[in-house]
Amino acid sequence: MKKTLITLALLVSATLMYAQEETQEETPKDGWSDSGTISLLFNQSAFNAEWQGGGTSNIAGNLSLSYDINYRKGDVTWDNKVLADYGLTKLKGQEFTRKTNDRLELNSIVGKQIKESNWFYSFFLNFRTQFDSGYEYFEEDVLENGVVVGTQEARVETTHFLSPGYLQAGPGLLWKKSDNFKVNFAPATARLIFVDDAFTSTPGYVDGDYFGVDANESTRFEFGAAVNGYAKFNLVKNVSMENILNLYANYLEDPQNVDIDYTANIAMTINKFMSANITFQAIYDDNAVKGFQIREVFGLGVNYGF
Repeated sequence: MKKTLITLALLVSATLMYAQEETQEETPKDGWSDSGTISLLFNQSAFNAEWQGGGTSNIAGNLSLSYDINYRKGDVTWDNKVLADYGLTKLKGQEFTRKTNDRLELNSIVGKQIKESNWFYSFFLNFRTQFDSGYEYFEEDVLENGVVVGTQEARVETTHFLSPGYLQAGPGLLWKKSDNFKVNFAPATARLIFVDDAFTSTPGYVDGDYFGVDANESTRFEFGAAVNGYAKFNLVKNVSMENILNLYANYLEDPQNVDIDYTANIAMTINKFMSANITFQAIYDDNAVKGFQIREVFGLGVNYGF
């Protein structure tokens, strides 16, 4: 885990330094500005019965939305960002279609400039959840007259919309070079984790096992410090990289266990409507899993910017 943290830190540091060079000449403009991208990635593989090289026919699709709407007037700035991803895959022979991606995230931060500097008094809000149910898959025996005659795929629901959900907010200081390069420090951040209490009311449930929530409860309150960083820049012509880093430490319990959520999105534009996209996300939250959660998505598909 230490190697992963070091690698992640080096990548983010290099990214922020590069972004600073890219944005140092930008001048902020008053009024509303917005931009967004919708991407549809599609993958399909098929093998007939005579194919000797091995392989399983499959079909997969992933829909992504990234939308920014920002406002600046004099010494006041207000930035909003919506991130939404949903993906499915179906393998031949499997009983169920499975998710490959599922995220809904809303970010909002308002700031008031401190004199004529890049610093702002700020207040931020972040909300995260998922669209659809998540499952744990396993094989179960098929019985006929009390005799096992085979197995079949089965599943049990482990998560769904708003279970879990995360809402955090707090005052702080924003350093903003441009809309594409900013860091917010919030040393007094409240965070509420909410879940379906059906998951915390099962027999034998142990306090904290489900996203840190106690038995028979549906919420968990935390109070701590948050750092949020954002950097977007062009690597080369027609290739852009977006970096989103969120850190959180809970003062009330194990503050040394910092929650980490880092996402890198690389878009390689082929033409106005087609692009190749790479997404890498690393999450560390010891209330959910005692280790890093890693997500990678790569695909070629339709891309529309607005």
